[in-house]
Amino acid sequence: MNTTYEHDVLVIGSGAAGMTLALNLPAHLRIALLSKAVPTEASTYYAQGGVAAVLDATDSLGSHVSDTLVAGAGLCHEDSVTFTVEHGPEAVNWLVQQGVRFTLDESDHLHLTREGGHSHRRIIHADDATGRAISTGLLDRVRAAANIDLLENRVAVDLITTHKLGQAGDNRVLGAYVLDKDSGEVDVFRARFVALATGGASRAYLYTSNPDIATGDGIAMAWRAGCRVANMEFNQFHPTCLYHPQAGTFLITEAMRGEGALLRLPDGTRFMPSFDERAELAPRDIVARAIDYEMKRLGIRCVYLDISHQPADFIKAHFPNIHQKCLELGIDITTDPIPVVPAAHFTCGGVMVNGHSETDVQNLYAIGETSFTGLHGANRMASNSLLECVVYAMAAARDISTRFDSTPPPSACPAWDASQVRDPDEDVVILHNWDELRRFMWDYVGIVRTTKRLERALHRVQLLQDEIEEYYSHYRVSANLLELRNLVMVSELIIRCALMRKESRGLHYTLDYPELDSVIQDSVLVPEQSTWRVPSLSTRDRAIASAG
Repeated sequence: MNTTYEHDVLVIGSGAAGMTLALNLPAHLRIALLSKAVPTEASTYYAQGGVAAVLDATDSLGSHVSDTLVAGAGLCHEDSVTFTVEHGPEAVNWLVQQGVRFTLDESDHLHLTREGGHSHRRIIHADDATGRAISTGLLDRVRAAANIDLLENRVAVDLITTHKLGQAGDNRVLGAYVLDKDSGEVDVFRARFVALATGGASRAYLYTSNPDIATGDGIAMAWRAGCRVANMEFNQFHPTCLYHPQAGTFLITEAMRGEGALLRLPDGTRFMPSFDERAELAPRDIVARAIDYEMKRLGIRCVYLDISHQPADFIKAHFPNIHQKCLELGIDITTDPIPVVPAAHFTCGGVMVNGHSETDVQNLYAIGETSFTGLHGANRMASNSLLECVVYAMAAARDISTRFDSTPPPSACPAWDASQVRDPDEDVVILHNWDELRRFMWDYVGIVRTTKRLERALHRVQLLQDEIEEYYSHYRVSANLLELRNLVMVSELIIRCALMRKESRGLHYTLDYPELDSVIQDSVLVPEQSTWRVPSLSTRDRAIASAG
């Protein structure tokens, strides 16, 4: 039986961004925090590197700003960069206050390491499992909070807005339809404010470091609700994902290169000095392209990351989890190089927001990897992402707190309509389409692109859109169907943005336009101005709107 839930704030996503928002809201507000699986399946949990912030006297805010602008290849919004960096120390202090146990140095101060693109040691970390420490630390606080309802195994189907219900005036969010994976029912969640903290869309690619739930749900839902998206062509491929048939999506942190690890070809030759004067400490886009180039030039399946020249005790102390994982696979990183390949890692674009993380739809916020704040530009600098999650979630919490009393409760929302659908009998279609999508996205919209490849990808993604929308309109929804529907939508946004950019900048590299354009601008897609794939109501959506 369908249930209607009523809260003051609905937070969709249980990673660092979602939990930070929930914990920073006033204690008298009723908050629903939704997790697609268990909360530790969010991308935050798997982050190895750390949080970038200026805490050392030899460092400066200006230096952190400058490093970020350089890494972003001219596309960072300087006001966003400055805002994020200036609030970095506050964000780290808040995490410490929440009980997150970061690694300390010999003087019991926070230990700082260095990663690619950074000119100073400013990465606060918890050994090589920082995300795990943040995720578990915040989760303990969430579970102890009396005003936060943490609901697991919930998949958001779509946002409920005034415009979707045919109401006049400004478009305002009213809540969301949410699938309970345990019962199979779609419930209504009403709230004055809704925040999308669902992460990125790297599962669109065949090889990725992200968990299975990174399917771009928030970006797709915001687009269908009428929000602008920007710079979706900038997909960051982490240069060093462990290459082993039993490794799954195990990442080799950038901090290893920060501590002296070298990239080598199978014969032991270093190659990064030939591509950039910063060698292994160059920004991720440069390192990933160099690895991709060498793999294609030599016809090899991987390259090697070698830290064996460092003392064994140093390696074990700084990278205990990587050391243990590799040992389980027969690789002793104290003596052997690590086989690595690039893998899709981070979505730099997303839903456009203002300085408070609010989107184009009134009372709808987007935070973390779901959002486009202007911080990352054409290439995210290492460890700025967890920082962005905390800084902008705290900004959203302040804004919601200020506006709450003047924001009326949402109007009634119609129940989810399943009267015109039936149980699916061809789930193999979902599996096949999922595999097809990830393969052509990897082949045609990967590290190196061409216009022809992008056009081929666009043709295929449009065919998938038609198949999936037909399936969505006629069958009961499932988690797999919802994720595929969202991922195909976001993939089209990625391709469209890539076709708009007639240059090579940062993470977007095309053989047809290898040079920088003299005009620096974001790639912005606007739903109501678009002549393609304007978000439309399915048969089921029309029935719901009619009922409203």
